[in-house]
Amino acid sequence: MKNPLKEQRSEDLIYSKSKHFDKENFINLGVHGMNMVDLIEKENMKKEIPQFRVGDLVDVHVNIKEGDKERVQIFNGIVIARKGGGNRETFTVRRIVQGEGVERVFPIHSPHVVDVKVKKSYKVRRAKLFYLREKSGKAARLKELPRKKKKENS
Repeated sequence: MKNPLKEQRSEDLIYSKSKHFDKENFINLGVHGMNMVDLIEKENMKKEIPQFRVGDLVDVHVNIKEGDKERVQIFNGIVIARKGGGNRETFTVRRIVQGEGVERVFPIHSPHVVDVKVKKSYKVRRAKLFYLREKSGKAARLKELPRKKKKENS
């Protein structure tokens, strides 16, 4: 007696496990393998990504769930790194709390990250500011960039 699962193609198994897509539409579009992963990731990405760079002082608004209540907590600090791409892109924010350095890594497309607001921009010449981990006090200062003023229509 033949096993019906062994006769089934691997593509059919992928389609049967997916809750998001219809197999016939996928085959008609010519979507196979890794393209399916890209489509699922694209579905979960945010439409508008906040604009910020490494070296910016930011306020990250994060949804915190405590029991049955939800509240927004603000984590502020300097963006010391951005990495990844697409749905997996993350950024690292560092701040000093009671003389101790605290870093948090946030996924940009996470539903828990409500908003990222830029408070100040600093002049940096690196993509990663990990050297700030060893610096403290005045040695950890960065030079501030002048902010662009919005023109008033009058």
